[in-house]
Amino acid sequence: DGRRALVTGAGRGIGLAAAAALAQAGAHVTLAARTHDEIEAGAAAIREAGGLAEAAVLDVSDMHAVEAFFAARPAFHVLVNNAGTNRPKPLWEVSEDDYDAVLDLNVKSAFFVAQHAVKAMLRDEVAGSLIHMGSQMGHVGGPRRSLYCASKWAIEGMNKVFALDLAPHGIRSNTIAPTFIETPMTKPFFEDKAFLDSVLAKIKLGRLGQVEDLMGPVLFLASDASALITGTSIIVDGGWTAD
Repeated sequence: DGRRALVTGAGRGIGLAAAAALAQAGAHVTLAARTHDEIEAGAAAIREAGGLAEAAVLDVSDMHAVEAFFAARPAFHVLVNNAGTNRPKPLWEVSEDDYDAVLDLNVKSAFFVAQHAVKAMLRDEVAGSLIHMGSQMGHVGGPRRSLYCASKWAIEGMNKVFALDLAPHGIRSNTIAPTFIETPMTKPFFEDKAFLDSVLAKIKLGRLGQVEDLMGPVLFLASDASALITGTSIIVDGGWTAD
């Protein structure tokens, strides 16, 4: 209650679920993404359910827009650094454009969104929580995912250093590392039965992740229940194994 939270990539999927979870717990949530209609619809649904939510159009890959966004607002207590993308291809088919698209959004944008969120926290003397949406692919490897794995391993490394830099200021930084979650972005992959079967064979609980599976971890890391936890990763993978 009484905390201000920002969720990037909040128009659908994991981001929208994170925003809904925070609003249900009493936070005032700002849903940010490039697509106005999606985030406005999400914010409206949260408000209809009794939560506090607003939509803010923001392209997190536009560094000037990111800086202006945080400069124009009071500091947020919670950042869910969720915007991301994937272009699964075998190594030999990856282009420079693919590399730039995935690494620029998943790493560069995540870094500078966190930086400007922190600058506002320091400016307003706000102790807060940074929650970065990583992946199990930030802990293991996966075929056709050289770029995605590189970006999510980078997030894990950045997170550990963020925690060290920010601990003296009462600001925590952690990641959530989900297994394959069924979202609008991933759903087309699961239409390939061979791929779906290969994924399910590795998830020992026997099912794909749903966005609701991440709502609890988001709330935990946003709240004082995790007040002594920083620089770590909550792995939500259903018992994933490489065997």
